[in-house]
Amino acid sequence: MDTEASARTVSVEILIEFDENNVLNYAKADRLESRERAEVREYVQNILRRRSYLDFLIDQFSNVKIEEMKSSLKNILRLGVYDMLFMDSTPDYAAINESVEIAKYELGSRTGDLTNAILRNLQRDIDNLPKPDFEDRTKLVATTFSHPEWLVKRWTDRFGEREAFKLMQANNQRPVYYIRANNLRTKTENFKLRMSKNDIDFQESDWLPGYFRVESVAPFISNGWLKKGFCQVQDIAAGFAPYLLDPQPNESIYDLCAAPGTKSVLMSDLMNGEGDILAVDISSDRLDQLAQSALSYHAENIRVRRADVTELELEEADGVLLDAPCTGTGVLSKRADLRWRRDKEGLENAIKLQSELLDSAAKMVKKGGRLVYSTCSLEEEENMEQVMNFLDRHENFEIQSVEGYVPDEIIVHGGLAYQTLPHKHNCDGHFGVLLKRVS
Repeated sequence: MDTEASARTVSVEILIEFDENNVLNYAKADRLESRERAEVREYVQNILRRRSYLDFLIDQFSNVKIEEMKSSLKNILRLGVYDMLFMDSTPDYAAINESVEIAKYELGSRTGDLTNAILRNLQRDIDNLPKPDFEDRTKLVATTFSHPEWLVKRWTDRFGEREAFKLMQANNQRPVYYIRANNLRTKTENFKLRMSKNDIDFQESDWLPGYFRVESVAPFISNGWLKKGFCQVQDIAAGFAPYLLDPQPNESIYDLCAAPGTKSVLMSDLMNGEGDILAVDISSDRLDQLAQSALSYHAENIRVRRADVTELELEEADGVLLDAPCTGTGVLSKRADLRWRRDKEGLENAIKLQSELLDSAAKMVKKGGRLVYSTCSLEEEENMEQVMNFLDRHENFEIQSVEGYVPDEIIVHGGLAYQTLPHKHNCDGHFGVLLKRVS
């Protein structure tokens, strides 16, 4: 197969493994060239963003119900339909032929013929495709916007249909990317000049200094600027928690559940590389990556430690950042797979773990010190409800105003928290609060 087909074949392999094992592993693409690897990520994420809708269309044009199909056939067809409907650069005949060839190679000639029949049926009606018309409103919306039904119901109940639609539409768009200039290795003004000289389009944010909205991170990778530590890929919403903690150069800071370490590096930058940051995570592999990043970014005041935060005993610090594991419902544009990996039970498990982590983090804060709790979730149970339950258990902590630390546009709960929303703020969805130990 040619280069394009190789990218398609690997995409199908990754999607099959995701369906069967609930694991998204891009290692299968390592055997491809860098351009092809990028294509694989685009295919996989975009197909996952539209999976329910693609399945609906396949079902409309197939004599075999999609729930009766093997995972391999489903994903070959999803790839073909996606190519036909959303890839302007791919002619219909090429999309069909490539999918048929993959089906024949993987599943035999009869399945190749079936693939050909289904895709050609769809091609004949491509200008007048059927629309989902289920009587069940939740199923209708879930299919149209390719989100799981349990999440659709939560969001429509909370936000109302119109607002929920906008949120789901935002999740299905190409992600917005931000680059942050690392002042431990360069100066923001110098970095802007570097981007301009390389004809990179960027839009400087007026929310946080040194953040630039860009169309793609590819130029920063190809120029080696990430490896050299001049900048890091970090959504601006992820920067609010470190700014809320406001670490000072002479302080001791703990970053709990720290990997991959972008917040640790930002805090080192805010501290001018002085003071002490202990980055803690349970994953040794991710900590190794964090340690390497600290070297690349000249964040020399970062130490790493592998530990389970709920079992960790440390001296009390001036500031603690707990960016807690969560459902990730605020980052479904960048992580389309998460919408299919999360469920009600997963939400309940996340809430329980966050509660345990908060209780552990509270023991690490000295009197007068600060604790910032943040998530990339939109769910109230993981956010303000979690915080209020924490305050009920810990009378020695008080919640502080976030005004003056973050933009007014994202402040919620009467000034006591921030919450970004993808469809409103053009960034990932993040939540955070500032807690102070008073006794």
